[in-house]
Amino acid sequence: MSLPRLGRLLYLDSPVRQPDGAGGFTESWLELGALWCEVLLRSGGETLQGGTSVSAVRYKITVRSAPIGHPERPLAGQRFRDGTRYFHIRAVAERDGNGAFLVCYVDEEVAA
Repeated sequence: MSLPRLGRLLYLDSPVRQPDGAGGFTESWLELGALWCEVLLRSGGETLQGGTSVSAVRYKITVRSAPIGHPERPLAGQRFRDGTRYFHIRAVAERDGNGAFLVCYVDEEVAA
């Protein structure tokens, strides 16, 4: 297996919930760091969400591994950001038995 080409800089964000004072909460995003990544297309398609046509594209994003619990180790529920593009992380796995790289399975959704 060849080494990934980590040539794209993406920002890792984590959701943060704050009480809204009315018994609910608001959600914002906290930047955890910038990571060099390899971004590969997996699949794409179009779906309907709430009566709106949405282009759903799936990618595989590979990053260098970080120790469990380290803020720059991606987790499901976080996202990668590239300008106004958001890649929502659905799952994270080690790329191989060496554990030197992590593969993040992500979705990017854009209203069509």
